Amino acid sequence: MDFSQAISILTEGLKRPLPGRQAHIKALPADRADQRLRIREAPDARLGGVLILLFPGESNQAMFPLIQRPEYPGIHGGQVSLPGGKFEKGDIDLIGTALRETNEEIGIAPEGIRILGTMSDIYIPPSNFRVTPVVGYTEGPLSFVRDPREVDEVLEVPVSHLMDRTLHKSADIRVRGVHLPDTPYFDFHERVVWGATAMILSELYHVIQEALSDS
Repeated sequence: MDFSQAISILTEGLKRPLPGRQAHIKALPADRADQRLRIREAPDARLGGVLILLFPGESNQAMFPLIQRPEYPGIHGGQVSLPGGKFEKGDIDLIGTALRETNEEIGIAPEGIRILGTMSDIYIPPSNFRVTPVVGYTEGPLSFVRDPREVDEVLEVPVSHLMDRTLHKSADIRVRGVHLPDTPYFDFHERVVWGATAMILSELYHVIQEALSDS
């Protein structure tokens, strides 16, 4: 999918009612999906924002970055995620949070990013975060400068890989001593992209797929 097409599709797709839960559930194991989504958000849930940043890659194909987190004892250590983090007092809103964190983690200044919109919030019980996914784009080529404390590697993923159903897989996953059988994930750069990030990307997939179907 080329960059201009992706921006056009998402500009229109984000104006429609979002698939939300119906898309999120596709990224959860079938035997626990309903239970997972019925978990009520804690009253003290922290707020966060992540950024899906589209940019033109080789041959003008639409791309977006994911980050490989370093291994550390915390809940999300070693996982692949979208750039982003927690809301701080100096942030105007959660779009500002996503932009600031993206700048801090992978060195992309907010001034060159245009915002297309936001997708459905997602509550992450293990870390007690309610995360707002922000969708934006930049028209120029990007040069990533990662913060080595927070990012081991920046993965540049073509949107065409997101839309490739052969890369939507499932496997038994073990995390923090818990066995999660038959867990859906995206296979990007031979990395297992699962959990909250997969739920967000599942909604992005469905927004694009529905817009393509109607075009």
